[in-house]
Amino acid sequence: MKKLIAIQQELIAPKDKYNSFGKYSYRSAEGIMEALKPLLEKYECLVTLSDGVEVRDGWHYVRATATFKDREWSCQVEAFAREEEVKKGMDASQITGTASSYARKYALNGLFLIDDTKDADTDEYHEETNPEPKKERS
Repeated sequence: MKKLIAIQQELIAPKDKYNSFGKYSYRSAEGIMEALKPLLEKYECLVTLSDGVEVRDGWHYVRATATFKDREWSCQVEAFAREEEVKKGMDASQITGTASSYARKYALNGLFLIDDTKDADTDEYHEETNPEPKKERS
């Protein structure tokens, strides 16, 4: 467990991607893994990612599992992302891939204590960047 704590403290995974449509920066699962690789080598640990698909109430969800292992200890964190029924310009496999990437990112966020509370896909971010105009009383 000490190695995981050390990696959580040392990991720097910047928001190195930019969404020009939404005008926000974000990090990806791939970016987190790239930042992680040197720390995993340094501490002689392993992280694996796996996916599964579950159907709940007629919706398809991708369940991503991030597993951390060292020589003596392991732990797992899971995250879910729902597939959209249709996404313009994407076929079914791309829709599943998008949900997988999203779920993997959030499983890694949970495992390594990466705070995305102000990412552009959160309500908090939208409230901060697009506050509702105050209504004047008449």
